[in-house]
Order: sequence, then C-alpha cells, then structure tokens
Amino acid sequence: PHRNYHILNRLSPFLSRSCLFVVLHVALQAAVFGEYTWEVFVYCWELQFHILLLLLPYLLLAGNVGCFLLCSRANPGIVTKSNAASLVKVYAYDGVLFQRGLVCPTCTVEKPARSKHCSVCRTCVHRFDHHCVWVNNCIGASNAGVFLLYLLSLTATAGAVAAVTAAFLIQVLLLSNIMHGTYLDAQGQEHAVEIPFLIQHLFLTFPRIVFMLGFVILLTLVLGGYCCFSLYLALTNQTTNEWCKSRRLRGSHLPQQPHDRPLIYKNIYSKGIWRNLREIFNPPTVLERKKKT
Repeated sequence: PHRNYHILNRLSPFLSRSCLFVVLHVALQAAVFGEYTWEVFVYCWELQFHILLLLLPYLLLAGNVGCFLLCSRANPGIVTKSNAASLVKVYAYDGVLFQRGLVCPTCTVEKPARSKHCSVCRTCVHRFDHHCVWVNNCIGASNAGVFLLYLLSLTATAGAVAAVTAAFLIQVLLLSNIMHGTYLDAQGQEHAVEIPFLIQHLFLTFPRIVFMLGFVILLTLVLGGYCCFSLYLALTNQTTNEWCKSRRLRGSHLPQQPHDRPLIYKNIYSKGIWRNLREIFNPPTVLERKKKT
C-alpha cells in the first residue's frame, strides 16, 4: 500500500485536474516566441524581410490562444441527471461499443451512446473523445470543433516559426557566400562545403536559434501527425475513445455471439465526409434527430 501511494502521488497530475501542463504549455510558447522575437525577428527586420511574413507567427498565435481559451473553458458536454434523458435520444446505440440501459455507477445516470465517464473530471461527457491535459479539460460534443481548430492553429504556428527561422538562416548562408567555399580537414586536405559543415557553422554562430529551430521542427512534425489523426477521426465521425475501443474489439466475441464468428465492428455514426465534418462544429441536438427520423 505504501508503494501504491507513491505511484499514485507521481501520477496525480494525470489523475486529477491540474494546471501543471497548462503552465508548461504557456512556458514553452513564451520561450519559443521570446527567442523568435529577440533574435529572429530583429535580424529578419534588418535583412528587410516582408513585414507580413514576420507577423504571421504572431497572428497565428493570437488565433491559437483564442481557441485554447474557448476549449479549456467550454462545457465539453457534461451529462447530468437533468439532461441525460434527452441526450440518450441524440445518438443510437450500436450494440457493440455502446449498450442501452447502462448506468454510470459514479454519476448514477443512464449513459447516452458515445458517452464515457472521465475519471479526471469525475463526470460523464457526451460524445467523449479524451481528456486533454494541455487544455485541462475534456474534449466532447460541445468543444470538439474548437479543439480541432486549436490543434490546427498550434501546428500552423509552430510551422510558421520554423519557416521564418529557416528562411533567416538560409539568407545568412547566402549572404556570407560560405556555401561556395572550401575547408581543410585534420589531414590538411581541401573539401567543398557540405551540409554537416554548414549546420555546424550555423550552430556555432547562432546556437540558440538553431536549437530553437530543431525543437520547433520536431514539434511541427509531432503536431502535424496528431492533426492528421484528428482530421481522420473527424472525417469518419469517430472519437479517440471509440477508435481505441474498436481496435481492442477486433477478433473478440460478444457473449451472445458464436465463438467461430469473430466480431466485425461497423461505425454506424458516419454519414459521409462533409456531414461528419459539419457535425464536429455543429453537434446534433435531440430536435434534429427527431426531424431525421
């Protein structure tokens, strides 16, 4: 028990709502934009870069901060005793991932299809996607669209900073004419300048800028991959929770199924690319579903 207490204590930021990752998120953005402003922006201004190009990262940052605030402060779609009966009518139960008549033991309400109890927020969330520690909130029916915009703007911001910084370093190399030079190795032999030499030269000349560029490029690639995954889920009308559960169900059997017939999961919520995408930003209501039926 003593060991378990220490493990839970270490995992406490993940098991309870905490501003730790929000602070870390803000600190990373402040560090990157502080370095960009202090070094890259000033140098690029002296090199007469176009002002719109230099301001693009700041404009994207403003949009990202707006999406972050909306996403973190929004009600993700909390299921309560007063709205549970109406939310049950929004989505049909597929009988595989979501069964009719189940009651959340914590919230003591009937669980609507596509909902899940979040152990961090301690509430059931309609069309639950996941709990995001970076915005300190659940992602559900009511804020999934804003979260997607948050991801896209964050990726675009990182990409813009990387592009302007890379353009500055390339311009420095072109102005110095070092790309057409030569160097002597340890044996005194002359070699044409190659990419590793250029990177070493830039790192020795602008160590902080090169380090920042490497970090932002890595961040752009990671965020870009996550954006592609999130867009795939949006276009196919799936949530992260449903995607993970459907992968775990592959090859398994339902209790009422013969053991020689493996379970084949079919997503009944997909209505086509454009309608799926529209649903992310304009989630269906009970009235809309009644009209369709």
